[in-house]
Formats: sequence, C-alpha cells, structure tokens
Amino acid sequence: MTDDKDSKDESPWKTLSTQPVYNNAWIKVEEHQVINPGGSNGIYGKVSFKNQAVGIIPVDKDGNTWLVGQFRYTLNQWSWEIPMGGSPNKEDKMKTAIRELEEETGLKAGEMTQLLHLHPSNSITDEQGYVYLATDLSEGVQQLEDTEKDIQVKKLAFDDAVKMVQNGEITDAISVAGILFLALNRNQYINLK
Repeated sequence: MTDDKDSKDESPWKTLSTQPVYNNAWIKVEEHQVINPGGSNGIYGKVSFKNQAVGIIPVDKDGNTWLVGQFRYTLNQWSWEIPMGGSPNKEDKMKTAIRELEEETGLKAGEMTQLLHLHPSNSITDEQGYVYLATDLSEGVQQLEDTEKDIQVKKLAFDDAVKMVQNGEITDAISVAGILFLALNRNQYINLK
C-alpha cells in the first residue's frame, strides 16, 4: 500500500544543478543534474514554454462545432484540432481565447466559459493548457497568421467531433481532453442531446 502523495508539496527529487541548453522566443530547454526519488544520480531535460496553450470549442445553438485542420511540422502530418493559440504568460486567457477563435475560424463568441486547465505533457514540460467553451456565436473576420495559411475550417456536429476523437482522427492532447470533457459534462454547459 502506498501513501497518498496528492497532498505532499515537497519534491522527492533533488536538483544538483541546472544548465541552460537552448532558448528562443517560444521555449527554453534546460538540463538538470538530479538525484531521483530512488536515490540515484541522473539527468532530467525540461522544456519551459513562454506561452500557455488556449483552446476553444465553439458550439452553436444547433449543436455544431468547428475544427481547424493544418499541417503540423513537428509531426510531419495533417492534424484536426479545436481552434487554439498561444497566450503570453501575463495575458488574460479569455482574451486570448476570444482573439484566437476569430483569427482561426472567423467566429465571435458572445459568451466564453473556461472548461479545463491541464498539463499536456508533464513528464518533460511545464506547459499549461486551457480550454474554453464559446457560445452565442456570430460571424467575425478570419485573420490567419503566416504560419496558419494552410488552415482549413470544418463545421460539424459536436457528436461527430467526439467520434473523431474515438476513431483516432483527432490526436492533439488539448483537443482530445476538451472535447471529451465537454461530451461528459454537456448537460452542465450546453443543451445538446
């Protein structure tokens, strides 16, 4: 039987030294010399993000949602995702959600509700993600950045987006978490059957 570690704030890891390895406008990479919880010396690589990921699930009164598809350079493949963008660490996340929704889809939200706060890959990075529900939608102006010029926008029933997650057609962690969270809690947030 193991102790409940949820309430413990003290780290079982000991950091001996930290060495910067790489730094740019978006990330910082460090190598840490550590003593791990088992008492052995080791190294730990850490990627720190300078922005936080903000995803948005727009849902209209008819139960439709919008996904954005784009070619992801790091994966070397096409990816369907919820609209998403980077929020500078000091920027209000809801402000980012409002901006990114219109930039990527051309939609404006009359109401934004935070659904989730998550750590998409906490074994290697301190990245934080947020997911918002956008409702009371109206037309805005799509304004893609240069890196987003290949984006395609797809309108579909929310339940079809859930099926895309179940079928492995959506693999982005923040998109998967957000869509499944909303599917499980839809009665609390939206009136979909």
